[in-house]
Amino acid sequence: MENLVIFIPLLPLLAASCIGVLHLFDILEGEKSERITARIAQTSIALSCLLALVLLGTDLFAKNNDVFIVGEWLKVNDLSIQIRFFTHGFSVKLAALFSILLFIVTRFAVNYMHREAGFHRFFFILSLFSAAMLMLVLSANAVGTFVGWEIAGLCSYLLIGYMYDRQTATQNATRVFITNRIGDAGFIAGIGLSYLWVGNTNWLEIGNNLAGQLSNQQAELCALCFALAAFVKSAQLPFSPWLARAMEGPTPSSAIFYGSVMIHAGVYLLFLIQPLLAHAPLVSTLIAIVGLLTAIYATVVGLTQTDIKSSLIFATSGQLGLLFLECGLGFWELASWHIAAHATVRAYQLLTAPSLLVNIANNPIKPVNAYLAKNTRFYTYALQRFWLEPLTDLIIVKPVQRLAGDLNYFDKHILDKLMGSPAPAIRAVSSLAQAEEQKIGAHLNNTDDSFAQGSGLAGCVTQWSAACLHWFEESFVLRGVSKDAIDYGRHLGRIANQIELMLLKPRYLALFVFITLLVAF
Repeated sequence: MENLVIFIPLLPLLAASCIGVLHLFDILEGEKSERITARIAQTSIALSCLLALVLLGTDLFAKNNDVFIVGEWLKVNDLSIQIRFFTHGFSVKLAALFSILLFIVTRFAVNYMHREAGFHRFFFILSLFSAAMLMLVLSANAVGTFVGWEIAGLCSYLLIGYMYDRQTATQNATRVFITNRIGDAGFIAGIGLSYLWVGNTNWLEIGNNLAGQLSNQQAELCALCFALAAFVKSAQLPFSPWLARAMEGPTPSSAIFYGSVMIHAGVYLLFLIQPLLAHAPLVSTLIAIVGLLTAIYATVVGLTQTDIKSSLIFATSGQLGLLFLECGLGFWELASWHIAAHATVRAYQLLTAPSLLVNIANNPIKPVNAYLAKNTRFYTYALQRFWLEPLTDLIIVKPVQRLAGDLNYFDKHILDKLMGSPAPAIRAVSSLAQAEEQKIGAHLNNTDDSFAQGSGLAGCVTQWSAACLHWFEESFVLRGVSKDAIDYGRHLGRIANQIELMLLKPRYLALFVFITLLVAF
């Protein structure tokens, strides 16, 4: 029965591929094709859910081994990356829970997204996200987990910017995407250190061998890299502000991404490095402190929010802080029950958020917290979320932007002139051609490329000499910088611009993502 684990992430991936290709070629288009898209997405995640439950059942009856090895994906010298899946333990339980939540949200989204522009695009991204999260949870190799981690982040970016014609949505999506790259850097560094010091990227070997072979300093450094990735992915301080920005997406994506499934990926990563954290007390302490501070921050700020989604998302951030506190203190059993309960409850709350105002009609408004009501200044601080994001911009973003501006100026005014980029090169070639034209009297702008005309023997000799010099300079001096080359370059530039505009269309972006994922898998 362990073979079933392969199909759990594979089926949603096939559904995403099917929806993407059919939509790309306009086979699935508009309201008339919504039922087909919905059936493909629902059937795939339903089958994955069924297989995950069957795998969980066999594991409960002790029929599974720890890991099922599909084969070798990549081998370079001593580096061997295998396609491995967990078939035992907490990963299987979490995969079963997440697959159930994914099925519920997919079914909910069929009616919620009815007649919405981008219906097919939404279910393509949702199916792709389902495959990514199930891959992330079940992969027994750090590289496989990272592949799922990255694809889930990409899907998050695409759904935050679902209404891409709105500037706020695109700005928030970009901000969230860039913030999460910090965590990705930590994840990659952790994988690199694991391979450097152990020569392996499998989670079981990292946990069992890395902790025993390394010095305390090495274990702390490796654990810190993975902890950084967990902090960013699960929106812990100082990276918490991105979670509120992520609420720009549709309600189903908010529920499944930031209420129940993806937001817990950072906590799950801590479970994967649990043996390593046992040998890294400083990092464990840091995790507990960051979790506690995040819980306090989110609770205080959440008390001042006036809209439903913001209140729920700060409640989510507070619970995630408690989860990090539990993991940092070593209460792993408590954290495992907490993550399951929180994912379930928060998914329900976010799915019912649009109808909450109807459900609580005629209920009295809850008064402001007594302490906040008396301390208006502190209330204002909390209402402004303690200016955490502007402070981050001032300390980190603005200096990086200024550095980027300086580098851009250096690139434009110095490197381009020295190296010759397309625009400066065309200008330089044009100036050179004009100088040569004035020097020898040729009229390169004329279609016949005629030179100076003369009469009599002297005029013929002059014309013949000018023609010879023109041929020599065109063939040997100017060579590729002649008028024809300039014309060809401009023509190719126009073609390149047309191709670029075509590739920016959503359908071609979807095709590019699809091809990239195929290569990755």
